[in-house]
Amino acid sequence: MKRYLYLWHRWLGIVACLFMALWFISGVVMLYVGYPKLTPAERLAHLPVLALEKGSVDLEQVLHAADPEQAPTSIRLTTVAGAPRYILEYPGLRKVAIEADSGLQALPTDQVEALAAARQFAPGVAVRDRGAVQGDMWSQSRALDADRPLYRVAIADAERRLLYVSGSTGEVVRDATATERGWNWIGAWLHWLYPLRGIGIDGAWGPIVTYLSLAATLMAVLGLAVGLLRWRFTRTYRSGSHSPYQGVARWHHVGGLLFGVLLITWIFSGLMSMNPWKLFSSAQPLSVAAYQGGPLNAAAFPLGADEALRRFAEDGLRVRELEWRMIGGKGYVIGYDSAGRTRILSMADGRVLLQFNPGTLQQAAWAIRPERPMIVQQLAAYDFYYYAREPHSMMGHLEQRLPVLRVRFDDPARTWLHLDLHTGAVVSQLDQPRRASRWLFGLLHSWDWLPLLANRPLWDLWMILFSAGGLLISGTGMVLGWRRLGRSLKWGRR
Repeated sequence: MKRYLYLWHRWLGIVACLFMALWFISGVVMLYVGYPKLTPAERLAHLPVLALEKGSVDLEQVLHAADPEQAPTSIRLTTVAGAPRYILEYPGLRKVAIEADSGLQALPTDQVEALAAARQFAPGVAVRDRGAVQGDMWSQSRALDADRPLYRVAIADAERRLLYVSGSTGEVVRDATATERGWNWIGAWLHWLYPLRGIGIDGAWGPIVTYLSLAATLMAVLGLAVGLLRWRFTRTYRSGSHSPYQGVARWHHVGGLLFGVLLITWIFSGLMSMNPWKLFSSAQPLSVAAYQGGPLNAAAFPLGADEALRRFAEDGLRVRELEWRMIGGKGYVIGYDSAGRTRILSMADGRVLLQFNPGTLQQAAWAIRPERPMIVQQLAAYDFYYYAREPHSMMGHLEQRLPVLRVRFDDPARTWLHLDLHTGAVVSQLDQPRRASRWLFGLLHSWDWLPLLANRPLWDLWMILFSAGGLLISGTGMVLGWRRLGRSLKWGRR
């Protein structure tokens, strides 16, 4: 039995250790430089103050021009290439852009408009067209699918950004600085094995990463078992050491015993990030459609965009973008300034609010499952299931404001909703599978644990030490494995 443990560990390690070494190196890079993204805060900071011409179209005209048969899931009014434009989103990853001045659908983005969008993003800076693509190494995210094709524009700002402009709306939807592009060659692009995408095997990318992670996890478990079997705890070998190995092999043996458990948890949690075999997918996801209380329609918004801008300005908010929301069957317009600060305009009484009354959101949430009890809690501080990360991290772009309302439902999956009191948005939906993912991925892989996150030098030291230990094991294992493979090939030629 021992012989088979050694053989499985050895031959799995010949392949897996190479990828594990790459994962640890790239993982350290990702601690400080994430995959390129345009966060909501960055997007708002680069928008001009929203201004409308007299005679701009009303919401009813906008909805009719976009799709007279279907209600949108989202409505925003922003500035695109120097002009106000409504952006409507529909089910099935479909976006429609309507010109606020004419009420006509915007034409598909072309090179001229892409350059104009880039000049709005970075006024006074030279811009250069880099062509249109369906996707490239910095735009692999599925979140961009509704915006493809993407127009790339290089801008000569201090960060030497590469901007990606939506082919459907004309908005800048991603920026990639020179620093991000440079470090990501050995960062997220390598960590997520993105070289396997875009070469005709995109459909196999997920299974390849999943089964490679599974093989690496098995190899690490076997390695820890072998290491314990070979270590003499009460006596020594003839060399005087508790390990029978010398040189690189001893480093591998001792490193495995010191860091083996952490290595297993990291590789296993990386496997969990792929949601293998849909372990964390909900069998009965809770529908939150009733939270809106009705579709987005013009009748719920008697006050127009120009009036909303006037009232927000009177309240001291220099609006960059407007968003229309239905909550509990009532209409609200949310105004955002360049720093992401918000105000709420209630259509019921025309008042401008700093945040929602918790009772308003609670009543709207109750409509989701009115026949069942629910528990409501207002959070004034972060906890294990609701917390913020650095913007460059994988989920750091998601805004996690405080205070927030947590609503717990008595449905089969024991679903929790987090409701943003500043915008009324459903920030997150956590059921039992997703809470399990929080433990098996978020905690074990990124060590998203508040006592560590709140003390960044401690978190950094922990993650770097952990990574160095994993690199020691995988690096020495790679050397040993390839030495063994070389000997086997040499004997095979005789």
